[in-house]
Amino acid sequence: MSQLDGIEVFVKVVQCGSFSAAARLLGMPVTTVSGKVAALEKRLGVTLLHRTTRKLNITQSGEAYFSHCVRALEEVDAAERKLHTTKAEPEGLLRISATPDIGHLLLPPIIRNYLRAFPKTQIELILTSRVVDLVGEGIDLAIRTGKLKDSTLIAKKFFDVEVFLFASSAYIKKNGFPREPQDLKNHSLIALKSFPNPLSFIKDRKAVKVPYQPRIIVDDMEAVKVFVMDSDGLGVMPSLICEPELKSGKLIKILPEWTLDFGFGSKGHFSFVYPPQRYISPKIQSFIKIASKISGVE
Repeated sequence: MSQLDGIEVFVKVVQCGSFSAAARLLGMPVTTVSGKVAALEKRLGVTLLHRTTRKLNITQSGEAYFSHCVRALEEVDAAERKLHTTKAEPEGLLRISATPDIGHLLLPPIIRNYLRAFPKTQIELILTSRVVDLVGEGIDLAIRTGKLKDSTLIAKKFFDVEVFLFASSAYIKKNGFPREPQDLKNHSLIALKSFPNPLSFIKDRKAVKVPYQPRIIVDDMEAVKVFVMDSDGLGVMPSLICEPELKSGKLIKILPEWTLDFGFGSKGHFSFVYPPQRYISPKIQSFIKIASKISGVE
Protein backbone atom coordinates (compact mmCIF):
# COMPACT_ATOMS: atom_id res chain seq x y z
CA MET A 1 0.00 0.00 0.00
CA SER A 2 2.91 2.36 0.76
CA GLN A 3 4.29 1.66 -2.73
CA LEU A 4 0.99 2.72 -4.30
CA ASP A 5 1.00 5.85 -2.14
CA GLY A 6 4.43 6.82 -3.48
CA ILE A 7 3.30 6.21 -7.05
CA GLU A 8 0.25 8.44 -6.57
CA VAL A 9 2.43 11.24 -5.21
CA PHE A 10 4.89 10.91 -8.11
CA VAL A 11 2.05 11.10 -10.66
CA LYS A 12 0.59 14.21 -8.99
CA VAL A 13 4.00 15.93 -8.99
CA VAL A 14 4.37 15.34 -12.74
CA GLN A 15 0.80 16.42 -13.49
CA CYS A 16 1.07 19.58 -11.36
CA GLY A 17 4.56 20.47 -12.56
CA SER A 18 6.07 21.07 -9.13
CA PHE A 19 6.40 19.60 -5.65
CA SER A 20 4.72 22.63 -4.06
CA ALA A 21 1.66 22.48 -6.34
CA ALA A 22 1.30 18.74 -5.75
CA ALA A 23 1.67 19.27 -2.00
CA ARG A 24 -1.17 21.83 -2.00
CA LEU A 25 -3.40 19.49 -3.98
CA LEU A 26 -2.63 16.48 -1.78
CA GLY A 27 -2.77 18.44 1.48
CA MET A 28 0.74 17.38 2.46
CA PRO A 29 3.90 19.27 3.41
CA VAL A 30 6.32 19.74 0.51
CA THR A 31 8.94 17.78 2.45
CA THR A 32 6.60 14.79 2.67
CA VAL A 33 5.91 14.87 -1.06
CA SER A 34 9.61 15.18 -1.87
CA GLY A 35 10.43 12.36 0.55
CA LYS A 36 7.89 9.98 -0.98
CA VAL A 37 9.28 10.58 -4.48
CA ALA A 38 12.84 10.14 -3.21
CA ALA A 39 11.87 6.86 -1.53
CA LEU A 40 10.26 5.68 -4.76
CA GLU A 41 13.42 6.52 -6.72
CA LYS A 42 15.55 4.67 -4.17
CA ARG A 43 13.34 1.58 -4.36
CA LEU A 44 13.43 1.61 -8.18
CA GLY A 45 17.11 2.47 -8.40
CA VAL A 46 16.56 5.19 -11.03
CA THR A 47 16.17 8.97 -11.11
CA LEU A 48 12.63 9.89 -12.08
CA LEU A 49 12.85 13.67 -11.75
CA HIS A 50 15.61 16.24 -12.12
CA ARG A 51 15.12 19.06 -9.59
CA THR A 52 16.53 22.56 -9.87
CA THR A 53 15.64 25.70 -7.96
CA ARG A 54 13.56 26.93 -10.89
CA LYS A 55 12.40 23.92 -12.84
CA LEU A 56 11.33 20.31 -12.52
CA ASN A 57 12.16 17.99 -15.43
CA ILE A 58 11.10 14.39 -15.85
CA THR A 59 13.79 11.96 -16.99
CA GLN A 60 13.39 9.50 -19.85
CA SER A 61 13.00 6.69 -17.31
CA GLY A 62 10.54 8.83 -15.37
CA GLU A 63 8.50 9.49 -18.53
CA ALA A 64 8.15 5.78 -19.29
CA TYR A 65 7.36 4.94 -15.65
CA PHE A 66 4.85 7.80 -15.43
CA SER A 67 2.77 6.51 -18.36
CA HIS A 68 2.59 3.03 -16.80
CA CYS A 69 1.71 4.50 -13.39
CA VAL A 70 -1.11 6.60 -14.83
CA ARG A 71 -2.65 3.55 -16.50
CA ALA A 72 -2.29 1.47 -13.33
CA LEU A 73 -3.86 4.16 -11.14
CA GLU A 74 -6.68 4.60 -13.65
CA GLU A 75 -7.43 0.87 -13.38
CA VAL A 76 -7.50 1.04 -9.58
CA ASP A 77 -9.62 4.21 -9.69
CA ALA A 78 -12.00 2.65 -12.22
CA ALA A 79 -12.51 -0.42 -10.03
CA GLU A 80 -13.31 1.72 -6.99
CA ARG A 81 -15.56 4.08 -8.96
CA LYS A 82 -17.51 1.15 -10.36
CA LEU A 83 -18.16 -0.13 -6.85
CA HIS A 84 -19.22 3.31 -5.59
CA THR A 85 -21.38 3.97 -8.64
CA THR A 86 -23.37 0.79 -8.14
CA LYS A 87 -23.81 0.90 -4.38
CA ALA A 88 -23.52 4.46 -3.06
CA GLU A 89 -25.49 7.66 -3.36
CA PRO A 90 -23.51 10.88 -3.91
CA GLU A 91 -21.58 12.06 -0.88
CA GLY A 92 -18.59 14.24 -0.11
CA LEU A 93 -17.21 17.40 -1.69
CA LEU A 94 -17.92 18.37 -5.31
CA ARG A 95 -15.60 21.13 -6.60
CA ILE A 96 -17.13 23.16 -9.44
CA SER A 97 -15.53 25.92 -11.51
CA ALA A 98 -17.56 28.52 -13.42
CA THR A 99 -17.34 32.12 -14.56
CA PRO A 100 -18.75 34.67 -12.09
CA ASP A 101 -21.80 35.48 -14.26
CA ILE A 102 -22.80 31.80 -14.57
CA GLY A 103 -22.08 31.25 -10.88
CA HIS A 104 -24.26 34.16 -9.82
CA LEU A 105 -27.13 33.79 -12.29
CA LEU A 106 -27.60 30.08 -12.98
CA LEU A 107 -25.97 27.86 -10.39
CA PRO A 108 -27.63 28.85 -7.06
CA PRO A 109 -30.99 27.09 -7.72
CA ILE A 110 -29.18 24.05 -9.16
CA ILE A 111 -26.88 23.82 -6.14
CA ARG A 112 -29.80 24.19 -3.72
CA ASN A 113 -31.70 21.35 -5.41
CA TYR A 114 -28.60 19.16 -5.49
CA LEU A 115 -27.82 19.65 -1.79
CA ARG A 116 -31.46 19.08 -0.88
CA ALA A 117 -31.53 15.81 -2.85
CA PHE A 118 -28.20 14.58 -1.48
CA PRO A 119 -27.68 15.78 2.11
CA LYS A 120 -24.31 14.01 2.45
CA THR A 121 -22.71 16.23 -0.20
CA GLN A 122 -20.97 19.60 -0.07
CA ILE A 123 -20.23 22.08 -2.87
CA GLU A 124 -17.14 24.21 -3.33
CA LEU A 125 -17.81 26.78 -6.06
CA ILE A 126 -14.74 28.40 -7.64
CA LEU A 127 -15.75 31.50 -9.61
CA THR A 128 -13.08 32.72 -12.00
CA SER A 129 -12.85 34.02 -15.56
CA ARG A 130 -9.65 32.10 -16.31
CA VAL A 131 -9.60 28.59 -17.77
CA VAL A 132 -8.65 26.37 -14.83
CA ASP A 133 -6.53 23.22 -15.04
CA LEU A 134 -9.10 20.67 -13.89
CA VAL A 135 -6.61 17.92 -13.07
CA GLY A 136 -3.87 20.13 -11.65
CA GLU A 137 -6.27 22.12 -9.46
CA GLY A 138 -8.44 19.20 -8.38
CA ILE A 139 -11.65 20.45 -10.02
CA ASP A 140 -14.38 17.82 -10.47
CA LEU A 141 -16.60 19.74 -12.86
CA ALA A 142 -16.39 22.99 -14.85
CA ILE A 143 -18.79 24.98 -17.01
CA ARG A 144 -17.26 26.18 -20.27
CA THR A 145 -18.54 28.01 -23.34
CA GLY A 146 -17.56 27.60 -26.98
CA LYS A 147 -15.03 25.12 -28.31
CA LEU A 148 -12.80 23.29 -25.86
CA LYS A 149 -9.07 23.99 -26.12
CA ASP A 150 -8.26 20.74 -24.31
CA SER A 151 -9.61 17.92 -26.49
CA THR A 152 -8.97 15.30 -23.79
CA LEU A 153 -11.77 16.65 -21.58
CA ILE A 154 -15.27 15.18 -21.62
CA ALA A 155 -18.08 17.65 -22.41
CA LYS A 156 -21.82 17.29 -21.77
CA LYS A 157 -24.25 19.87 -23.13
CA PHE A 158 -25.71 22.22 -20.53
CA PHE A 159 -27.64 24.81 -22.54
CA ASP A 160 -27.50 27.21 -25.50
CA VAL A 161 -28.11 30.94 -25.27
CA GLU A 162 -28.54 33.62 -27.93
CA VAL A 163 -25.94 36.38 -28.04
CA PHE A 164 -26.64 39.96 -29.16
CA LEU A 165 -25.11 43.41 -29.20
CA PHE A 166 -26.70 45.65 -26.55
CA ALA A 167 -26.70 49.33 -25.60
CA SER A 168 -28.40 51.34 -22.89
CA SER A 169 -31.28 53.57 -23.91
CA ALA A 170 -29.33 56.54 -22.55
CA TYR A 171 -26.32 55.69 -24.77
CA ILE A 172 -28.53 55.45 -27.87
CA LYS A 173 -30.22 58.74 -27.05
CA LYS A 174 -26.83 60.44 -26.87
CA ASN A 175 -24.94 58.65 -29.68
CA GLY A 176 -27.57 57.45 -32.14
CA PHE A 177 -28.66 53.98 -33.26
CA PRO A 178 -26.33 51.89 -35.48
CA ARG A 179 -28.25 50.72 -38.56
CA GLU A 180 -25.55 48.59 -40.19
CA PRO A 181 -22.57 46.66 -38.82
CA GLN A 182 -20.22 49.19 -40.44
CA ASP A 183 -21.75 51.92 -38.27
CA LEU A 184 -20.06 50.37 -35.23
CA LYS A 185 -16.79 52.10 -36.12
CA ASN A 186 -18.41 55.30 -34.85
CA HIS A 187 -19.29 53.77 -31.48
CA SER A 188 -17.47 52.70 -28.32
CA LEU A 189 -17.36 48.97 -27.61
CA ILE A 190 -16.95 47.13 -24.33
CA ALA A 191 -15.24 43.83 -25.17
CA LEU A 192 -14.80 40.57 -23.36
CA LYS A 193 -11.15 39.55 -23.54
CA SER A 194 -11.99 36.26 -25.26
CA PHE A 195 -14.10 37.84 -28.02
CA PRO A 196 -12.82 37.62 -31.61
CA ASN A 197 -11.72 40.71 -33.49
CA PRO A 198 -13.18 41.45 -36.00
CA LEU A 199 -16.78 40.70 -35.06
CA SER A 200 -18.63 38.70 -37.71
CA PHE A 201 -22.26 39.56 -38.55
CA ILE A 202 -24.45 37.42 -40.83
CA LYS A 203 -27.71 38.34 -42.55
CA ASP A 204 -29.36 36.59 -45.51
CA ARG A 205 -26.20 34.46 -45.91
CA LYS A 206 -24.15 37.63 -46.24
CA ALA A 207 -21.25 37.95 -43.80
CA VAL A 208 -19.79 41.28 -42.71
CA LYS A 209 -16.64 41.46 -40.60
CA VAL A 210 -16.23 44.56 -38.46
CA PRO A 211 -12.82 45.25 -36.88
CA TYR A 212 -13.06 47.25 -33.68
CA GLN A 213 -10.87 49.05 -31.17
CA PRO A 214 -12.49 48.44 -27.77
CA ARG A 215 -12.57 51.30 -25.30
CA ILE A 216 -12.66 48.87 -22.38
CA ILE A 217 -11.56 45.21 -22.24
CA VAL A 218 -12.69 42.98 -19.36
CA ASP A 219 -12.56 39.26 -18.54
CA ASP A 220 -15.98 39.01 -16.91
CA MET A 221 -19.39 39.20 -18.60
CA GLU A 222 -21.00 40.90 -15.61
CA ALA A 223 -18.44 43.70 -15.96
CA VAL A 224 -19.47 44.12 -19.61
CA LYS A 225 -23.06 44.56 -18.47
CA VAL A 226 -22.12 47.13 -15.81
CA PHE A 227 -20.27 49.30 -18.32
CA VAL A 228 -23.05 48.98 -20.90
CA MET A 229 -25.69 49.89 -18.30
CA ASP A 230 -23.59 52.94 -17.38
CA SER A 231 -23.67 54.02 -21.06
CA ASP A 232 -19.93 53.62 -21.58
CA GLY A 233 -20.43 51.76 -24.86
CA LEU A 234 -22.03 48.87 -26.72
CA GLY A 235 -21.47 45.32 -25.51
CA VAL A 236 -21.98 41.76 -26.74
CA MET A 237 -23.84 39.73 -24.11
CA PRO A 238 -26.02 36.62 -23.77
CA SER A 239 -29.69 37.58 -23.84
CA LEU A 240 -30.13 35.48 -20.70
CA ILE A 241 -28.43 38.05 -18.46
CA CYS A 242 -30.22 41.02 -20.05
CA GLU A 243 -33.88 39.95 -19.91
CA PRO A 244 -35.01 42.19 -17.00
CA GLU A 245 -33.36 45.29 -18.51
CA LEU A 246 -34.79 44.51 -21.96
CA LYS A 247 -38.30 44.28 -20.53
CA SER A 248 -37.90 47.57 -18.65
CA GLY A 249 -36.42 49.34 -21.69
CA LYS A 250 -33.11 50.11 -20.00
CA LEU A 251 -31.27 47.98 -22.56
CA ILE A 252 -31.85 47.82 -26.32
CA LYS A 253 -30.78 45.16 -28.83
CA ILE A 254 -28.51 46.57 -31.52
CA LEU A 255 -28.73 45.16 -35.08
CA PRO A 256 -31.19 42.45 -33.96
CA GLU A 257 -31.77 41.36 -37.56
CA TRP A 258 -28.09 40.43 -37.85
CA THR A 259 -26.65 37.24 -36.33
CA LEU A 260 -23.37 37.39 -34.45
CA ASP A 261 -21.14 34.48 -35.42
CA PHE A 262 -18.36 33.45 -33.04
CA GLY A 263 -17.18 30.51 -35.12
CA PHE A 264 -19.54 27.99 -33.51
CA GLY A 265 -22.91 29.29 -34.71
CA SER A 266 -25.29 32.02 -33.62
CA LYS A 267 -25.67 30.78 -30.05
CA GLY A 268 -23.38 30.51 -27.08
CA HIS A 269 -22.89 26.86 -26.17
CA PHE A 270 -22.40 26.06 -22.48
CA SER A 271 -21.14 22.62 -21.50
CA PHE A 272 -20.26 20.68 -18.38
CA VAL A 273 -16.64 19.59 -18.62
CA TYR A 274 -14.73 17.05 -16.56
CA PRO A 275 -11.51 15.04 -16.88
CA PRO A 276 -11.71 11.71 -18.72
CA GLN A 277 -12.56 8.79 -16.48
CA ARG A 278 -13.90 5.33 -17.11
CA TYR A 279 -16.69 5.61 -14.54
CA ILE A 280 -18.22 8.99 -13.80
CA SER A 281 -18.64 9.55 -10.08
CA PRO A 282 -22.19 9.66 -8.69
CA LYS A 283 -21.55 13.26 -7.57
CA ILE A 284 -20.86 14.43 -11.13
CA GLN A 285 -23.64 12.33 -12.67
CA SER A 286 -26.24 13.58 -10.22
CA PHE A 287 -25.26 17.24 -10.49
CA ILE A 288 -25.39 17.19 -14.30
CA LYS A 289 -28.76 15.40 -14.21
CA ILE A 290 -30.30 17.95 -11.83
CA ALA A 291 -28.81 20.90 -13.76
CA SER A 292 -30.08 19.53 -17.08
CA LYS A 293 -33.57 19.02 -15.66
CA ILE A 294 -33.76 22.56 -14.27
CA SER A 295 -32.40 24.15 -17.46
CA GLY A 296 -34.73 22.08 -19.65
CA VAL A 297 -32.01 20.17 -21.54
CA GLU A 298 -33.37 16.71 -20.63
